[in-house]
Amino acid sequence: MEDTQKICFTPSGRKYRGEIGDTLLQVAQDAGVAVRSLCGGYGQCHQCWIEISEGKHSKFKVDCKAENVSGITSIERQLIADNPRYKGKRLACQTCIQGDLVIDVPEESQEHKAYISKKNPKQDYSVASAIRLLDCELEESTLDENPSATENLLEQLDKQGIKARVDFSLLRGLQPLIHESKGNLTVAVRDENEVVAVYPQGKQKIIGAAIDIGSTTLALYVYDLQNGKLVYESSAMNPQIRYGEDLMSRVSYVMMNKGGDKKLTVAVRTKITEMLHEACEVLELQRDKLLEVVLVGNPIMHHIFFGISPVELGQAPFTVATRNWLDVDAQDLGFDLYPKTRISFLPLIAGHVGADAAAAYLSQIDIMHSQTTLLIDIGTNAEIVLAKEGRVYATSSPTGPAFEGAEISSGVRATYGAIERVRIDKDTLNVRYKVIGCDAWSDEPNFELVKMKAIGICGSGIIEAIVSFAEAGIIDQTGLFVESIAPERFSKNGNMTRFLLVDQGDQSIYVEQVDIRSIQLAKAALSAGVSILMDYLECTEFDQVLLAGAFGAHLDARYVALLDIIPTATEDKIISVGNAAGIGASAALLDVSKRKIIIDAVEKIVKIETATEPRFQEFFVDAMKFSVSPVKEQKTNKVRRRKRVS
Repeated sequence: MEDTQKICFTPSGRKYRGEIGDTLLQVAQDAGVAVRSLCGGYGQCHQCWIEISEGKHSKFKVDCKAENVSGITSIERQLIADNPRYKGKRLACQTCIQGDLVIDVPEESQEHKAYISKKNPKQDYSVASAIRLLDCELEESTLDENPSATENLLEQLDKQGIKARVDFSLLRGLQPLIHESKGNLTVAVRDENEVVAVYPQGKQKIIGAAIDIGSTTLALYVYDLQNGKLVYESSAMNPQIRYGEDLMSRVSYVMMNKGGDKKLTVAVRTKITEMLHEACEVLELQRDKLLEVVLVGNPIMHHIFFGISPVELGQAPFTVATRNWLDVDAQDLGFDLYPKTRISFLPLIAGHVGADAAAAYLSQIDIMHSQTTLLIDIGTNAEIVLAKEGRVYATSSPTGPAFEGAEISSGVRATYGAIERVRIDKDTLNVRYKVIGCDAWSDEPNFELVKMKAIGICGSGIIEAIVSFAEAGIIDQTGLFVESIAPERFSKNGNMTRFLLVDQGDQSIYVEQVDIRSIQLAKAALSAGVSILMDYLECTEFDQVLLAGAFGAHLDARYVALLDIIPTATEDKIISVGNAAGIGASAALLDVSKRKIIIDAVEKIVKIETATEPRFQEFFVDAMKFSVSPVKEQKTNKVRRRKRVS
């Protein structure tokens, strides 16, 4: 192992070891990372572009240096000269390993693009946009009556009851437009007091976008601002993943790499800009028709987006730069958008409970004020909001990335080929599973027809596997494997005990004892956070438990209940509400009254910091148990060493 180099691939999270001189394409293929290659690795198809993620990556324990790969080849040099968009990238088939590396495989280079689903069921939004369109016919100027173009325009608006101002950025194009349209204009007025766009008179379609900046996924929803109709939606991996899978690793990257914060900011802004450009192209609209963008995200995503250092959020007392609703023109952030496009960000609740939680709360606010309701967005940092009798408390729990498949030995993100469903027969211990991208279960004929191998196990799959282990007695209530139940399925990986989940020869999928531990710690942290809020609000049960987010949408309520993630919650009380953060952002985009509602509501939420709660450890320890297992704690022959008391 000393002669091999550690190679980590993002966004899949796959890790592998390769020998010096191996090409990155070889290692990617051996690791099961699906990099596009139509020519067999001869540098002819130009499909396998990857990026070297230079810097110190605490998540992977890798210091990725430029000299850890071979020099650029003549093929690559010519391709980059011909097409500047390849600058900074390398062909995986032409790049050889010289040391430890973190490699980012862009979406366009992935054989199967990451499976990203943040679609929401159709919503009935109230529509009262910040933008009004008004038709104006300007007075014809003469030598005797010759007001300025802006005076003429504002006078016509005043006749319609609008007292507004014209932004400086509009002045350059105003007179040519008046000349071209002969003074017949359609004017976009924001908040009843600011002219933000002027068009030739006629039917104009103006749009707005709601964006959920998740640590893993960016979700975009585009609406017609006049009727509230959803006209476009898309999602993409958050490119910041190349700098760290979870939030704290990204903060660590900023702390350890000079200019790291700027790299993270540029990465997310560039991707969002690309997504908005694509939306305008698909809708066949000029960019001056995109006038409003409302964003949500956790506090670290919020700070990075605005170019604010997130370092303070990585250490106690987790102070945010601002919690307020923010409105900024696109031109002030340097976005390649229409200059007067307004970029708004919902308010943060606290240091680790962000605008995404506020938006999710907004989307469910009527339900939460009518009954005892628990709202949870499960991710690398679970955000929890509990409402009872008009009182609302919020907290966050550091669950880590285990629920998303990271830090699991065979774990992958929710990509095509990832195991997402697991069933184990209690009597025979036979395993059935489903992978993303195939509707059939592994024991059904159609599964064989598609010839799809499992590449690993994602978050929903590992949860179902572990609950199934517990139900079948494969693990005891403490989470330890019961090897005697099926000795032929157990083996050792070094000193680590592992269970054979899927037999695929050299590419078999195992669940290791350490994986059980990772899920155990994550579920205990989440459960403890819920218990703390229940304690404050003297709550013994819930009328409803709402699971928000893309991950929550894929969880089976039965397995959530049996895993004991949520104290007292039964299967019938657990409901998935989809990407509630996206729904809340959309509501705030389409109806200005929702903005005041959430601004006022956030001020009334009581934030609890789990890190300083004296009962957190007590709740945490209580939640470690897998109560559904019929096997209580096993007796062990190991001698526990105790410190001598002098």
